[in-house]
Amino acid sequence: MQRPSSSLRMRTITLVSTVALIIGLGWFWSTSARRAKTGAAANARSASSVPSNFVTRDDGAQGDRGVEPAVFDLAVELCNFQWPEETAHPTSRVYQETSTPGFLQRDPLPQKCMLGVDQQTADCLDREPTWRHAAPVPWENFAFGEYIGPHRTPHLPVYLIRVGDQISFNYLLSRTRSSEPYRIGVADILQITSGGDPSINRESLQVLSDGSISLPLIGPVDAEGLTVTQLADKLNRLYIERKLVREPAITVQIVKGDIVINDLRDAVDARFGQGGQTIGAEVMPDGVVRLPLIGAVPAVGLTLDELAAEVNARYSKHVHGIFVTPNLVRSAPSAIFVLGEVNRSGRQELTGPTTVLQAIAAADGYRNGANLRHVVVLRRDQDWRLVATKLDLSGAIFGRSPYPSDEIWLRNGDIVIVPPMPILRFSRGVELYLTRSVYSVFPQQQLVFNFDSFQRF
Repeated sequence: MQRPSSSLRMRTITLVSTVALIIGLGWFWSTSARRAKTGAAANARSASSVPSNFVTRDDGAQGDRGVEPAVFDLAVELCNFQWPEETAHPTSRVYQETSTPGFLQRDPLPQKCMLGVDQQTADCLDREPTWRHAAPVPWENFAFGEYIGPHRTPHLPVYLIRVGDQISFNYLLSRTRSSEPYRIGVADILQITSGGDPSINRESLQVLSDGSISLPLIGPVDAEGLTVTQLADKLNRLYIERKLVREPAITVQIVKGDIVINDLRDAVDARFGQGGQTIGAEVMPDGVVRLPLIGAVPAVGLTLDELAAEVNARYSKHVHGIFVTPNLVRSAPSAIFVLGEVNRSGRQELTGPTTVLQAIAAADGYRNGANLRHVVVLRRDQDWRLVATKLDLSGAIFGRSPYPSDEIWLRNGDIVIVPPMPILRFSRGVELYLTRSVYSVFPQQQLVFNFDSFQRF
């Protein structure tokens, strides 16, 4: 092949350099102009102490970079807010020494305001705000030392139990007096005393599993569910009706009762391991927790207070004097999945509120050629039906949009897909076609390309 002349190469290089220089000068001029306008507006805002003179307000008729009046008024009120004298925090003031030795005078510390866009700005508009809507924002509105930021509202107003949550149940004896008399139960130990026939006396008589006790001359007698008075009257009546003892005068005393409560305490007792009367349970995939004596209890979708009411209501049918308190030990792990044109795709654990941009940043950012205008988020609703949305994050990433409406919060199970740009898909298709199809059939390993020549060895 004929080698291109050196003069042609030089003309080509000169043309490309000239075009690049023109583009660079144009970009530098436009950037400088924007910075000059922004700096002038900022100086105008900070030059005067009167709020209405901070910036030049207009109605947008001329189309210049004025601040929306409603947005401006809200921002100025927030920036110029001062704590009352009696409630001012000591760290929010500067101490200056006066002419009197040892006497310190407190002066208010001016708040630092910067031009920005916040939620109040977005609420005053019927569209997504841009940088032209910037207004003074209290950028460092917190006391000295609070580098982590001000107090924020809780992540969730009410936590609802989910599958996989680890819950501990603390068992406590209420030790309150029951309104009903004690009724004999299985495995209770009784003492039987007769004033008419000492042969009936029994120091320790245990109620059998069928709820009965056995006494001489009359055999088994049902005792479960009766009070001590009812059991004594029943025994006296049996001895008299069968004419075994004329005046039996039988009395019944409970030697050991509350067997069910004691067995339940033994089942959950962890005091020797310094754990108290506590048992741990995990919410199963079917949405229930399993507890001693009462079995499966539905838990998914309930609050801790609602679960406590359900558990105590079920225990009250079997025992009296037990109060159970559930506590959330560890919530079920939450995760999202990021794939596509990111540097590190895969699973990300959610340890707090996370947005789409935070998820992409946690994936080590996006690759060159990522289509940030069509980021797709897949989600499953409460009925496991698929829901999808498409986001445009290019304005936020490239600095054009100060308050992107597509910066949404993610939740457990969401899938974030960053697709490639059309030119990248085309390039990959060509590469795949050439490397996997044409080059595999017709190897071209003997061809060498360079800027100077095209030759075949």
